[in-house]
Amino acid sequence: MLVPWPNRIRDGIWIDGDETRALAITEPKLRNASHGLLRFTAYEIAERTADSVLLRADVVPQTGYPYLLETSVRYTLTADGIEVEHVIANRSATPAPVALGAHPYLTIGDADPSELRLRIPAETFFETDDRMLPVGESPVAGGTDLRMPRRLGDLALDTGFATLRRDADGRVRSTLAAPDGRTATLWQGPGLDYVQAFTNDKYPGRPLVVALEPMSAPAEAFNSGRGLRRLGPGESWSAQWGVSLTV
Repeated sequence: MLVPWPNRIRDGIWIDGDETRALAITEPKLRNASHGLLRFTAYEIAERTADSVLLRADVVPQTGYPYLLETSVRYTLTADGIEVEHVIANRSATPAPVALGAHPYLTIGDADPSELRLRIPAETFFETDDRMLPVGESPVAGGTDLRMPRRLGDLALDTGFATLRRDADGRVRSTLAAPDGRTATLWQGPGLDYVQAFTNDKYPGRPLVVALEPMSAPAEAFNSGRGLRRLGPGESWSAQWGVSLTV
């Protein structure tokens, strides 16, 4: 879970009102603060039923982020996949900046992953520098235009997408499809307006996978303000996403 920010913050530095704050550098190679403050935190099982589990973890005040957040994530099995609901509550005495994301990897059973076809209904993508930080936003084109399905083996992605098309029910759907018709679809509910796609040929036991990361804000949101929420004391916010399968 990528809380209270997904992706990266340059040099871990951000401006919080009149304060300049410095987060721990958790991506030393690129000198960034990466993927929030719960990346290596143990969650507790708060509730468990036959088809769901509720996990909880706190973001405690620390260097670069002096706020207390209660967070939870509920995973619920559905008829065709899984639904995920996040809740973040601010237990601080002052407004807290928050964003969230998740980092699921998708593949389809025994299908050749290079032959899977990926579709992401995005109109724009973020151009990045050599530290994977955004330097601009452009219309999708060439290898970033996934509005029509593209063969996964032909793609090399670590790319953030924006201007996502939503279906009539308000959900964004990105789909991975096998040649035999099986699909895995990542859907994103309201408030999750960005998605990061990351192809990985070093995932344990798999020659190729793709992470489709639903996010409420893009990289550098603590500095740009894009997609960032400021929760007042006692205020909470929820967001939902999931994966549905056809076989």
